Amino acid sequence: MRQLVCPISNEKIDEKITRLNALIGILLLIAGFVMDSPVFLFVLMADFFIRAFTPLKHSPISYISHGLTNALNLKGKSIAKAPKVFAARLGFLMMLVISGLYIANLTTAAIIVAGVLVFFASLEFALAVCMGCIIYTYAVLPFFK
Repeated sequence: MRQLVCPISNEKIDEKITRLNALIGILLLIAGFVMDSPVFLFVLMADFFIRAFTPLKHSPISYISHGLTNALNLKGKSIAKAPKVFAARLGFLMMLVISGLYIANLTTAAIIVAGVLVFFASLEFALAVCMGCIIYTYAVLPFFK
């Protein structure tokens, strides 16, 4: 199997925070569909936007994750920030599609795309597997060689 290549940066972030971000994202996405409220979807989309496209150190969800990490005294592990920024950009695009489908009353299609996002976030939360790196390696990198 080919070696995975992730975007590279010198900036580091705490892996525990990214994993908690994934869990909170899963919960917000599920809450949006269970409560039949697009507000949860918009909040998650805005959070992905902040993480992906702004220089802010913390988005609202990562601020909560940071507080939980401190409150639970979870030991931190530094990881590269660039793959997580790329994953946040993918998350934002997926949330844009999910929200658009949901507003257009195409709920089944929105749930299918949301299921993919929940699957990706579950891999991050449970196994620390970054689907952003896999997508980057096989779908983005070949166009830049």
